Amino acid sequence: MDTATHFAMGFGLAGLAHLDPVVASTPGLAEAVMVGTVIGSQAPDLDGFTRFRGSATYIRNHRGVSHSIPALAVWTAAIFAFVQAISPQVHWLHLLGWIFAAVCLHVFVDLFNAYGTKGFYPFRDTWISWNVIFIFDPFIFAAHLVGLMLWGAGADPGQVFMWVYLSLIPYYFWRWQAHKKTVETVRRSVSKDGTYTVVPTLSWNLWTFVVKTDQHWYVGEVHGGEVSILDVFSIKPENDLIAAAKADHKVQSFLSFTRYAHVEAKEQPFGYEVRWFDLRYRARFPGKSHYMFVAVVYLDKERNIRDSFVGWIHRGEEQLAKKLDPEKEIQMS
Repeated sequence: MDTATHFAMGFGLAGLAHLDPVVASTPGLAEAVMVGTVIGSQAPDLDGFTRFRGSATYIRNHRGVSHSIPALAVWTAAIFAFVQAISPQVHWLHLLGWIFAAVCLHVFVDLFNAYGTKGFYPFRDTWISWNVIFIFDPFIFAAHLVGLMLWGAGADPGQVFMWVYLSLIPYYFWRWQAHKKTVETVRRSVSKDGTYTVVPTLSWNLWTFVVKTDQHWYVGEVHGGEVSILDVFSIKPENDLIAAAKADHKVQSFLSFTRYAHVEAKEQPFGYEVRWFDLRYRARFPGKSHYMFVAVVYLDKERNIRDSFVGWIHRGEEQLAKKLDPEKEIQMS
């Protein structure tokens, strides 16, 4: 989920903690729990600081080991030690339990969107994305916002957030069923053997999809139950040019993250351009469209890597042109 929703969930768990009679009746413990749950609801995303080491490092690590099973214990212990240091609690087990709940909830809800996490690492070293909830869900955020407003107005926070979270259970179930139904709709429409991936958007009535067969990628949308195929790409065998570009460490980070990368190579005045793009992230604008999450390599005519880029391009080719230099000195990989 997005940062704002994780913050809201941290406060929501702090409210829910008032159902714990020890938390509700012990002076200072509720405040300590709130500090712990708010920090715990954000802690796994502290891997965002890897961005300072470059976009490739960030892509390889974001929502990776930081969201794994061992990380649940590490984050919980670190946050607990911090909160205990600034506000020592006799009933420390209750504080520890609510911090652990906040960290687990963060990782759990992240499994439901398209980006996914390595939430089952080290037992499963793959990205898990259930594609049920968009990264920002207005209903989930609004439910927490209403709960916080009622708490601020004087309602019992434990009761308020008990009902908030009880209401989210059928909501998640409904979204899961809607996803399952949409997958079947796309499967009937495309009618080809392959792997079907359906991804949520901000709108409940709009889904995007990627279908991979032995020979093609199909990219499209489902709007109100109507299936539209927007792009079709042929899957071609890897050649020497693509193999040379794959030696770039930024490309390796990109490919370690996504299973939906299509690659295209073309000749340029300076040599060659090899581009991978993640087919899940297609931006549509009036008159044009592009894939926002890409890895691009420039090679000279001898197939030496000149420059490379990995990351998000929201404004299209103009933005990408500012990030790559075909005259850059040869990279030493």
